[in-house]
Amino acid sequence: MKTIYSTTATVTGGRDGHGRSADGALDVTLAVPREMGGEGKPGTNPEQLFAVGYAACFQSAIRHVARRQNKAITDSSVTATVGLGPREAGGFQLAVDMEVRVAGISSEEAAELVRFVHAEICPYSNAVRGNVDVRIRVI
Repeated sequence: MKTIYSTTATVTGGRDGHGRSADGALDVTLAVPREMGGEGKPGTNPEQLFAVGYAACFQSAIRHVARRQNKAITDSSVTATVGLGPREAGGFQLAVDMEVRVAGISSEEAAELVRFVHAEICPYSNAVRGNVDVRIRVI
């Protein structure tokens, strides 16, 4: 792969610690959610960060492909819900549910655009394919 961008982040303290990107643009307190045995203190968690990253990347891919295909999208949004749970074989796994809204084109065009972006373009979709159950609903 020819890398066109890379970034670095360091975490200390794991899920109940602190994370910071090398350039300082991202500087977050990490906290374990109550549902996972945490204290419920303020902070974010890896699943929230993944949800934001995947949704942002997916929406950008939609906009990019729509421009290339001369589709007049007037607005769009992606809501990603990331779940974490145990695997039957041990350990843990992720699942992602996405609601995608695309305005300005027909629902059939929007569904085809989203299918193409998920199957071919979005690097997050490409990275998790075969490892994470991703369910997408075009609304």
